[in-house]
Amino acid sequence: MVVWLLQHVLPFFQQVESHTTGTSRIYTTFRIALAALTSFLLAVLLGPVAIRWLKSRFRERVSSASSELDRLHAGKNETPTMGGLFVVAATLFSVAIWGNLTNHYVQLSIFVILSFAMLGAFDDWTKLSTKKHGLSARTKFVFQWILALMAGATLYHHQSQLPLGTPIISPIGQWMIPIGIGFIVWTALVLVSTSNSVNLTDGLDGLAGGCTIFAGAAMIAFCYLAGHKVLAEYLAIPYMPRAGEMAVVVGALVGAMLGFLWYNSYPAAVFMGDTGSLPTGALLGLSAVVARQEILFILVAGVFVLETLSVMIQISTYRLSGRRILRCSPLHNHFVLTGHHEVKVVLRFWICAALAAVAALASLKIL
Repeated sequence: MVVWLLQHVLPFFQQVESHTTGTSRIYTTFRIALAALTSFLLAVLLGPVAIRWLKSRFRERVSSASSELDRLHAGKNETPTMGGLFVVAATLFSVAIWGNLTNHYVQLSIFVILSFAMLGAFDDWTKLSTKKHGLSARTKFVFQWILALMAGATLYHHQSQLPLGTPIISPIGQWMIPIGIGFIVWTALVLVSTSNSVNLTDGLDGLAGGCTIFAGAAMIAFCYLAGHKVLAEYLAIPYMPRAGEMAVVVGALVGAMLGFLWYNSYPAAVFMGDTGSLPTGALLGLSAVVARQEILFILVAGVFVLETLSVMIQISTYRLSGRRILRCSPLHNHFVLTGHHEVKVVLRFWICAALAAVAALASLKIL
């Protein structure tokens, strides 16, 4: 909206535009900051109204595979859930104001946010309105793949025309693996993986939200740099024209998540639910693919990756040996069950997420 006004209503900016750098020229850094601030304020202001509405309709039912964990979290019963609704609303509203809606990356981001949020909302609704624990893992997985493949096909249509638009690029040595149309499946794999990783991490008050903020901040930087020709060449990273607009979208997400943490920090007044965790993870994954930093994103999303690996290792070792190496997976549950206070676990995971994001950014001039 604002971009359109600057381009069509205010002729002055036509002169300013020629003196700016990058391909997303209407003050990208300014709009990233304002997108984050706008979504933060919206989430904070919408919070009380949204929480009251959710409390009258959608309340958490604490039920897991661990009776001990259920006992520890018994106080969280009846807490409003599906708080991802106002995270998504704040993000999209901010993007509509500060994003360039003619940019195909922004359009694809809106599709990813809305579609994965709808899937998450249906999963949450099934969990709350029936005796089931939501959609079956297989059903949810299939729908995630369908949505992610649609996003991958759309992205392939645009990026296949760019020299570095589709190969898998290593941050070490700059070697590449051309994958051609396999880029569609690769993109889907990244989106589905990150979507589920954030979902698995969303188990303690503020845990997934805080880790998202740190990972998102790093991805803002990567997307901005990838869309800035001079800086991309200086840092020897792939230059992706117009990718800077993704930074505005992720900035809106980070701001909305900061506002959500206002109410989700311990003791949480509202939970994110799959409504928030699925689109959050998918958008982070999309930003990594757009910036062509999927490999380095493994470090950026270090906490999410570790949480997912803990589940995979736990299941594998139990099937092979009949023994569990963790008290309970994902990893954050193991620490809670071994006597660590929830707040301490969350803060330490936040610290790890911050260090991972900083390490990934620092590696740009090292690798």
